[in-house]
Amino acid sequence: MPIPGQQEWKFDTKVQYIKYKVLREVARCAFEDRLLATYTEIPKLIVKDKPTMRCCIYKERAIVEERIRLAMGGNKENPNVIEVIDIACDECSKSGYNVGSACRGCLAHRCADVCPRGAISFDEHQKAHIDKTKCVDCGRCAQVCPYSAIVNEKRPCEKACKVKAISMAEGGEAAIDNDKCISCGACAYMCPFGAIVDKSFILDVVKLIKESNNNENYKLYAVIAPSISSQFSYAKLGQVISGIKELGFFTVVEAALGADMVAYAESKELSEKGFLTSSCCPAFVDYVEKAFPQMKEHVSHNLSPAATIAQYIKETDPTAKIVFMGPCTAKKMEFQKEGLKDIIDSTITFEELQALFDSRDIDLKSLPEDVLDNASYYGRIFARSGGLSDAVAQGLKEQEIEFDLKAVPCDGIEACRVALLKASKGLLPGNFIEGMACVGGCIGGAGCLTHGEKNKADVDKYGKEAYEKTITSAIGMMKK
Repeated sequence: MPIPGQQEWKFDTKVQYIKYKVLREVARCAFEDRLLATYTEIPKLIVKDKPTMRCCIYKERAIVEERIRLAMGGNKENPNVIEVIDIACDECSKSGYNVGSACRGCLAHRCADVCPRGAISFDEHQKAHIDKTKCVDCGRCAQVCPYSAIVNEKRPCEKACKVKAISMAEGGEAAIDNDKCISCGACAYMCPFGAIVDKSFILDVVKLIKESNNNENYKLYAVIAPSISSQFSYAKLGQVISGIKELGFFTVVEAALGADMVAYAESKELSEKGFLTSSCCPAFVDYVEKAFPQMKEHVSHNLSPAATIAQYIKETDPTAKIVFMGPCTAKKMEFQKEGLKDIIDSTITFEELQALFDSRDIDLKSLPEDVLDNASYYGRIFARSGGLSDAVAQGLKEQEIEFDLKAVPCDGIEACRVALLKASKGLLPGNFIEGMACVGGCIGGAGCLTHGEKNKADVDKYGKEAYEKTITSAIGMMKK
């Protein structure tokens, strides 16, 4: 359903829309050299004279101020790009096992009998109650309750985080364990109060744009993820490309061309090593390093598609400055790593790209259609689960490499965990793990404007529209 007051590009949730408005106004102030006005103007612009979600306008404006801080780069001392706005994280009930209204006050009291800590007691109606100071969340009581009256209530962020990086701090707010977090952004997307947010580098991009307009010594390139084909549905893709150039970018290059290069190299690497996991998803690679360090040696040595094409651009054009635009919050972590931060100069999500367009009052629908045709069908389908496996199979075929590919496409981090666990024990019936942290692949990334099953069809359609029909021809055209 449309969000009241929302424009026609339609975000999935009102939380995304609020976040977008803050980003838009921060970018507008930056373009107009009025950054000092952000904390005085934006809260009043977004929160009018009456509270709409909180107890008072003062709390709402205080939360907006925190959103502004994150839109301007967040806590520099926290290396993670995902942060918690403590003041906004106070509406969820405490997680854990609770007794619901279905409790009938039965005589059996099996729940109390199995509790190892004596945490369950009964009132005068024989209804069960759980003492949270004693409960260890073992779940035995829930298992034996004949009415399923005891349920494990988890906060949305905890449910969304499949790597168990989120816990509750003493004040009741969410806390992120950076040693476990893979910066996939699932918690940020699922939080119904927008209390978990990915910090933005939109100010860095504004600075690059302004400098490129006043400096002939470098050209500003936009490298866009193939999942853009399922975004900005209110305009045509060619108009989006024109809009990016209207912002001040010299040209737009498909990350999918980097995917072609990766598929070609990764298929050869796989045939030489016999077993491999992909290296395209930064959240997946981070997960391997943190949860399955013994499997790290099996991660492909290739850079991600975005980094691969960016490296090629900078080798070809030493004046190039590069901004990656995609659906992925984990990309913001990837390009801060040693060896990569000199390849990509900044990274933004599709949410932030929309904010940039509107900060400059760029109406995409009024623009002419530009052309984007760098990559092959196989490079473009990297955006959805299973696409990388198909591309590797094609890479083997085009290079005439005899290898019995047994790909294991992993749709989401839970599927990745199962495959990695089996592989670590020598039980995986496959020789190539395609790891995608987000369900659906990149089209399910937290930085997308919209999420949905139709996105997969959009990506496949976009792939079929590619002028280059093979990986070899796409790479060959690039080197001409």
